[in-house]
Amino acid sequence: MVAPLRRRAACAALAGALFLARPAAAAVPVYGYEVVHVYPHDVHAFTEGLFFLNGYLYESTGLEGQSTIRKERLETGEVLRRVDVPRQYFGEGIVNWKNHLVALTWQSHAGFVYNLDTFKVERRFSYPGEGWALTQDGKRLIMSDGTAQLRFLDPDTLSETGRLDVSYEGRPLTNLNELEWVRGEIYANVWQTNLIVRIDPGSGAVTGVINLGGLLSPGDFVPQQTDWLNGIAYDARTDRLFVTGKNWPKLFEIRLRPPATGRATPR
Repeated sequence: MVAPLRRRAACAALAGALFLARPAAAAVPVYGYEVVHVYPHDVHAFTEGLFFLNGYLYESTGLEGQSTIRKERLETGEVLRRVDVPRQYFGEGIVNWKNHLVALTWQSHAGFVYNLDTFKVERRFSYPGEGWALTQDGKRLIMSDGTAQLRFLDPDTLSETGRLDVSYEGRPLTNLNELEWVRGEIYANVWQTNLIVRIDPGSGAVTGVINLGGLLSPGDFVPQQTDWLNGIAYDARTDRLFVTGKNWPKLFEIRLRPPATGRATPR
């Protein structure tokens, strides 16, 4: 069975419209990468959310009837704690706030707050539209919903407090997926591409594009299983950046290379 790609309004053509055939002197810099370390990753994890906290990875996976939330050991990929999301929900992004873990679902308009230590559900909340991903900047939660807007949420009440229009060279950029707060910027996977964009949280402008083409070697691809790049985690204490993808066998610690000229070409 082909790994399910969610049927959302926008499609991969967005990547071509925004990132292909850009002039060499494009205003938005394109960063390369180097691999610092490779860690194991559960090839059956359809990654939707990822963050790093106190030495551990926290990951959420999607698909109805298969969605989970996990605490994992970085070095081995061992799952130390896991909770299955109720079968009717398609699990999406997660983020920590104080001693809580906040989780979204895709099209059910339902989110859940778990105890960070026990993974027991403490309460439920609702929101309009779709839920894709979450991160936080220390003051508020930041949510993506597949559109060209990011939402800001009060971390305690989970009510919406504002929105940010995201643009690439003046044009709206949709398909913003998994999010991470990195050194004062919002990093976002662009769904159905091998690209991460760096977003100014004040203006919403994309200030850089990270091209992760070639990160997963051809030998790691399993036909009808390996899916898109998705999952960003940042260890602020040691300045480490981790990325992975849906049903990928590996998780990578990467370091950005200086901006390059030319095209940012999706896989």
